[in-house]
Amino acid sequence: MTLQPGRLGKTPRERWPRPVDWRRRWLRRALVTVVLLYVGILIVAPIAGLVAGALAQGLGPVLATFRDPQVQKAFGLTLRISLLVVAIQAVFGTAVAWMLVRDDFRGKKFINGLIDLPFAVSPVVVGYMLLLLFGRQGLFAPVLQTLDMRVAFAVPGMALATLFVTLPFMIRELVPILQAFGVQQEQAAATLGASGWTTFRRITLPALRWGFIYGVTLTLARALGEFGAVLVIGGGIQGRTETATLYIYRALDERQYVAAYSAALALGLFSLLLVLGTELLRRREESRQ
Repeated sequence: MTLQPGRLGKTPRERWPRPVDWRRRWLRRALVTVVLLYVGILIVAPIAGLVAGALAQGLGPVLATFRDPQVQKAFGLTLRISLLVVAIQAVFGTAVAWMLVRDDFRGKKFINGLIDLPFAVSPVVVGYMLLLLFGRQGLFAPVLQTLDMRVAFAVPGMALATLFVTLPFMIRELVPILQAFGVQQEQAAATLGASGWTTFRRITLPALRWGFIYGVTLTLARALGEFGAVLVIGGGIQGRTETATLYIYRALDERQYVAAYSAALALGLFSLLLVLGTELLRRREESRQ
């Protein structure tokens, strides 16, 4: 008797394949479709709307918008405040994350909970609280008058408001990395005679690199887009305390729609490219390793 090749030696499952579960396949496709629609509605559609609004009258009005000295001042002020906030959060955010992971002290859980407060409090409320503290009738008004300093309706107050709303990003990026990194390598370096700063610079900081970069990226993107807090504490004084977001608000109020769309598109694309560029650099480095 002639045997058919390939028939013997196979398991029953290989000889009689199980029918495809069509319901599971269609469920997976439906979930992917829902996710794509969700992302498209929340991200792609607004960007497309900004592009359409900015280019509604051609490229000329867009270029004219960014040649406007008021627009340049607004973007320059936004950039200065954002870079100042990023520098401060990079130093103190790293220090706070280190303290929360490496030290045990009374009130640690309370401080850890307070760090997430900017996620829960409206930026408008933040601006109002700063106004109650540093305004003309505020709690610290006598001290500010003695020092001849101005915080409310000035750049220092806007920087404080931006510092508050960007507080969690650096800390929340670094805390889990420090927890996963542990203390073994640091203890080994200390045993070999390395100082605390040397240990941090050569061992801990390289391990924190990508968490640090992501923290800086998110902090910068959040600072660039802050609106409510800086509006209340800064007042949106044209040419003095008007940031890019406040310029967009004023342009919409004055029905200068092309200018508003153009400025909003520039801010949105810069933040998007910032985040995507960071992720691209990380994946490229991981592929080389």
